[in-house]
Amino acid sequence: MKDTETADIEFIRDYPVALTRLWRAVTEPVQLIQWFGPEGTYLEACEMAFTRTGPWTCTMRGKESGDRFKVSGQITSVRPPVDGEGSVAFTWAWHDADDRRGPESHVTFTVQETETGARLTLSHRELTDIEAAQNNTKGWLSTLRKLDFFLNPDAALQE
Repeated sequence: MKDTETADIEFIRDYPVALTRLWRAVTEPVQLIQWFGPEGTYLEACEMAFTRTGPWTCTMRGKESGDRFKVSGQITSVRPPVDGEGSVAFTWAWHDADDRRGPESHVTFTVQETETGARLTLSHRELTDIEAAQNNTKGWLSTLRKLDFFLNPDAALQE
């Protein structure tokens, strides 16, 4: 890839829940902290109110390694569900060991009403390169497994 090219990733999940339930799960702090972050990590500190624009930050720790993973950004748009669709958008940047923010990318959670419940489309745009996209893909897939269980524990157990 050229230095000016970026990578984008996207994930779509359907849930047998009401649109308002999915919206609360992806925006309200008390619900976000129950599923946000890859498996094998826990949230050490979090200021994530995706219900309003402004700064956000989250620090995760590896349960076994003890490694610290900090990410932060700005919530740039909150559009509660109206007419069957809503979204929250935010910038995203990992911090290094010295707490310096790295390259910024953009994440959007879009929720839509479906015939059987609600759909989440998670878009992560403008990642620096393919390697960043691959690393973030692993993290988001793991995080989404936690959201799957949070929203539908019975189905997650049947897999």
